[in-house]
Amino acid sequence: MSKPSLPQGTRDFGAATVRKRNYIFHTIRTVFERYGYQPLETPAMEQLDTLMGKYGEEGDRLIFKILNNGLGDPRNIDKARAAFENVLQGKNSKELTERALRYDLTIPFARYVAMNHGQLSFPFKRYQIQPVWRADRPQKGRYREFYQCDADVVGSPSLINEVELAAIYSTVFNKLGLSVDIKVNNRKILAALAEICGGADKMTDITVAIDKLDKIGLEKVKEELAQRELTPSQIVLIEKYLSLDGSNSGKLDKLKTLFAGNDTGLKGIEELEYLLDYSQVQGLHAGGQVISGSSLTIDLTLARGLNYYTGTIFEVKANNIQMGSIGGGGRYDDLTGLFGVPGIPGVGISFGVDRIYDVMEELQLFPADVHIGTQVLFFHLGEAESRAAFGLMQQLRDKGIRCELYPEQAKFDKQFKYAEKKNIRFAVMIGEAELANKTCTMKDLTQRSQVTLSFEELLHKAAF
Repeated sequence: MSKPSLPQGTRDFGAATVRKRNYIFHTIRTVFERYGYQPLETPAMEQLDTLMGKYGEEGDRLIFKILNNGLGDPRNIDKARAAFENVLQGKNSKELTERALRYDLTIPFARYVAMNHGQLSFPFKRYQIQPVWRADRPQKGRYREFYQCDADVVGSPSLINEVELAAIYSTVFNKLGLSVDIKVNNRKILAALAEICGGADKMTDITVAIDKLDKIGLEKVKEELAQRELTPSQIVLIEKYLSLDGSNSGKLDKLKTLFAGNDTGLKGIEELEYLLDYSQVQGLHAGGQVISGSSLTIDLTLARGLNYYTGTIFEVKANNIQMGSIGGGGRYDDLTGLFGVPGIPGVGISFGVDRIYDVMEELQLFPADVHIGTQVLFFHLGEAESRAAFGLMQQLRDKGIRCELYPEQAKFDKQFKYAEKKNIRFAVMIGEAELANKTCTMKDLTQRSQVTLSFEELLHKAAF
């Protein structure tokens, strides 16, 4: 028998890790609810044609496809062989696969809205916390199975939604104690760049290339643009755009000069100005100074290489640590149109929980009490004694105290070691004498102290 192992890019999570992850989930969920978002869950798999073509050519290659049922049936072998030949030629075949694991939560959400728009009340605000899968090369902060936490609002074109989503980012990371830079750009500005570079058909080529700027550097981006058949003069113009620097207001002024007379670009600039101005009213500073650990910064290199974005785009980076983005999103004003239901504007953000976990772990930001599971361990000191302990334990559980009874009679040392390994602070012992007197000995294993309590005193103890 081969040694058991995990698929590459996936992980098991023990109790300590799960508690830390749940701390992150709870923090995010609480803020989502505070802003009026309601929960939604969708299936792990979607129809393949629901996903394909929605993430750009790079994303399509990372979709995990699921083989059709019954391919081992002798009647399907010839069909399967023909289907594999199509795959080897770079084509998809429904004879081989019709379903895939979801790549993100946004497209499944758009599909849900398209299917249920007649029953929904708009604007519809939902949050979703579920795993997604990508056939990516595993590395630090990048996994093949990971969780996303999304918040989206559809049915409203108001830019106040973008302001609130920026505030959600700021609030969550402030609660987690994590200093971040919330980077923003606007796809209308990128569309305008494509227009002045020769036409809207250049948009995907430009955004896919510059979205890699942080990873491969400017020279490699220029090489990729050339491979995508942009001319030297167009590449010079893109390089000029990417080199615009200064404060947020300084960047906006330079953009106005670059896109003078281009309505698309000026509209994108106007939307960024609205977000930055309104965010200052909301307490999220937008001029470079960090407020509550978060800053809002225009990043003209930000492209978010997904085809469905149409307006404001977000990306969040943690300060003081080398890590990829820990959040991102943007406006997509016709995403449901991909499913035959046009005219429903939307905007959303996502939290990358796995990367947030890695950052918080490295910076030691988790609170000490996040590890606490069982609060009280009742020692097993005999049959009659354990019956009394069990009854007390159940009453404490009814009061919300997390308790457990050691399952069999064992030496004191073994039971103490069990409590130590599980970080249980309190141990309660009921021996023969204590049972007769209806008392117990309670040891505080952290403070190295002990007291004798009556059963009633134990049940009414103020804090454990």
